Amino acid sequence: MKKLIIYLLFLAIATSYGQELNLPVFTQYLADNNFVVSPTYAGIGDNLKIRGNALTQWVGIKDAPDNQSFYADVRIADRTGVGVSFYNDKNGFTLQTGAKFSFAHHLILDYYSKQYLSFGISYNLNNFRIDISKFESYNLNNGSPYVDPGITDDRRTSNNNFDVGLLYRNKGFFASFNANNLLDKKIDEGIRKAEPSLILNYQIYSGYTFRGPKKSGLEFEPSVFYQMFSSDKRSSTDVNFKFRKYNRDEDYFWAGVSYRFLNDQFMKPLNVGPMVGFKKDIFYFGYAYQVTANELSGFNSGTHVITIGLEFLQGLSNCPCTQSPVHD
Repeated sequence: MKKLIIYLLFLAIATSYGQELNLPVFTQYLADNNFVVSPTYAGIGDNLKIRGNALTQWVGIKDAPDNQSFYADVRIADRTGVGVSFYNDKNGFTLQTGAKFSFAHHLILDYYSKQYLSFGISYNLNNFRIDISKFESYNLNNGSPYVDPGITDDRRTSNNNFDVGLLYRNKGFFASFNANNLLDKKIDEGIRKAEPSLILNYQIYSGYTFRGPKKSGLEFEPSVFYQMFSSDKRSSTDVNFKFRKYNRDEDYFWAGVSYRFLNDQFMKPLNVGPMVGFKKDIFYFGYAYQVTANELSGFNSGTHVITIGLEFLQGLSNCPCTQSPVHD
């Protein structure tokens, strides 16, 4: 039990340090919302796309990470899009809120072969707070709890940063590269002394969307998502597969599966689980479940992600570079 408590504390601390590295990315981007991982997707597809996500991690463990996020992107010209995202993240005694404001521009490389290149940039604002209202310290001699008189108020800090991205598309193929948090973070020594100032991380998201037999209404999409942190070279990969089934009204349902692992431990997955969802008229719904595949698996029932969205004010651009990669 003592080892488990130490392990949980280590994970909580590591995750709280990782919050400012990037928004928590599980499978939200697979809910037909690639804008989650790259600003380059702003303005691609329907004229206005809105997604709201609720993520509960490690259900069954007290004070486990909990996250809510909101994403919206819209095309404002034939080849230009803007987007915004907000999030609220709670992990034990650490609380974080933030926002991203994104801009993307899309170019045609070759009209006939449908090759497009997109550039994106985001401005990030993160607010981090340590809530001390439930802090308890323990006397090392007898183990009795007491309130540390040296802790008198909540600890807060704010940081600003930037992301840049590049997206290449060729018919059903897509590949995006992102460099997130380009600036070193200013460290407040009175709040956290052991965290890195280098919070740059890289993300690659790539896949291929292809159609099934003629008139079947089926689409298949294998994809991979890679993330690497510059500070300590940690990296992880998601291997995903999903399919969509369309009806005559262009509504569809979809299902898939995701497998996440550390790149030095391919046969030891961090999470694995199914995803399902549907789109009906302007309404979108998605649900993802991930089984924790490590020592915590016996103490929680997994991670749950719910996505609710709207897609409306649809208006096709004169430029095919902003048409949706989904069933266009």
